[in-house]
Amino acid sequence: MQLGVVFPQLEIGHDPAAVRDFAQAVEAMGFSHLVIYDHVLGADRDRPGGFRGPYDKDCTFHEPFVTFGYLAGLTKTIELVTAVIILPQRQTALVAKQAAQVDILSGGRLRLGIGTGWNEVEYEALGEDFHNRGKRQEEQVELMRALWREDAITFEGRWHKVTQAGIKPRPTRDIPIWFGGSAPALVERIGKQGDGWIPIMGPNDDARAMLDAIKGSMTKHGRDPETLGIQAQAQASGGNPERWAKNASAWKGLGATHLALGTMNAGFANIEDHLQAAEMWKAAVLA
Repeated sequence: MQLGVVFPQLEIGHDPAAVRDFAQAVEAMGFSHLVIYDHVLGADRDRPGGFRGPYDKDCTFHEPFVTFGYLAGLTKTIELVTAVIILPQRQTALVAKQAAQVDILSGGRLRLGIGTGWNEVEYEALGEDFHNRGKRQEEQVELMRALWREDAITFEGRWHKVTQAGIKPRPTRDIPIWFGGSAPALVERIGKQGDGWIPIMGPNDDARAMLDAIKGSMTKHGRDPETLGIQAQAQASGGNPERWAKNASAWKGLGATHLALGTMNAGFANIEDHLQAAEMWKAAVLA
């Protein structure tokens, strides 16, 4: 099980040197991957109708593709993971182009985690339909892979049309696509298209049931369920070495291939505190 760290979006600030130093530090500490969250807009809680989401206009979110483009040239080995890009609120061909560019600049280190999101405010502002986002996601994946693989494509789906066009440069490999979430509809999408699953739950009976269903779907679609990747997460907040070790052991028992520590909202005063927590967590998990 490979160990990673979540980029501390909310607390890292605006200094590009801090972004660089954090990524280089976790790479030097031996972590295999760096996970980044995605939000384009934050809502004002005083907006008409109110707003009750976990993130609002006062929460800092560095844009994932731009950030990873920056870090691609400042790191050497660490895998760059979106967990997750809210795919249906973005233009599909543009995501294919941006992901390809990050993968090229990083030497094939992008892992594209995608999700449908929960924030209708963002969908409204970006001009996309919030209510059919899950259905569109499958077609988006199909189109992105076609654009990555072919010099020029003609594609006509329910929501997308491309007439003898393509992107360049194209990635030199199939960029892995992992689906995030826990909705029942994900079972078929992952079974048919996914390279991995990013659960938003703990290592419990629900996670086991979801995994069994996903692997059954993969078998149905003629795919090897043993190839499924699982990107789990732990939290520094409220944790201690005993709890961290127990959590990691439980995820490993479920077959998790990756586990990343989130250090946000843990009361850390500076980036050094985030890094120290990551070091302590890693030691506890590997003990």
